[in-house]
Amino acid sequence: MSQILVLASDNAGKLREFDSLLAPLGFLVKPQKEFAIPAAEEPFGTFLENALAKARHAARLSGHAALADDSGICVPALGGAPGVHSARYAGEPKSDAANNRKLCQALQGHTERRAYYYCVLVFVRHADDPQPLVADGVWHGEIVDIARGEGGFGYDPYFWLPELGCSVAELDAARKNQLSHRGQAMRALAARLQDA
Repeated sequence: MSQILVLASDNAGKLREFDSLLAPLGFLVKPQKEFAIPAAEEPFGTFLENALAKARHAARLSGHAALADDSGICVPALGGAPGVHSARYAGEPKSDAANNRKLCQALQGHTERRAYYYCVLVFVRHADDPQPLVADGVWHGEIVDIARGEGGFGYDPYFWLPELGCSVAELDAARKNQLSHRGQAMRALAARLQDA
């Protein structure tokens, strides 16, 4: 029998990704909305603290094990910004177009365009789990000023992969999942769950 695992997100894409990876390990991944769980606050300055808060929140309100991720894009030339504020970099309401515009404007005049996507995943067995499982992933690229591609979301059309000669938005979903920060973190977490 499968163990229910609550995903501290209502993102359908994330749910599909996590479900396909974790089902073979005996987990039935359910979105938090199935338990009427509202989104958790994310007041912290680090990806890890935000992911842990979201996982504990979902576990507490559902009574089940929970999984949360926090991710974003970091640009060293901007001191690591947008970082944990990636989704709302340009303010509310959140908008991919506005975020990308602000990022490109912030990089005007910079020759250093390196950037990386970062993802951290936190798995808790219960709300007060003293030993959460943590896995992360990093995906390196560069920021370009002109959008390329129709796929992906967020900063993907502006996140250039020099070694592939394309933007993330030009990759198909399977290739993106294979290479991405979230895909790396998911595979690392799956390995840890197998050993746990």
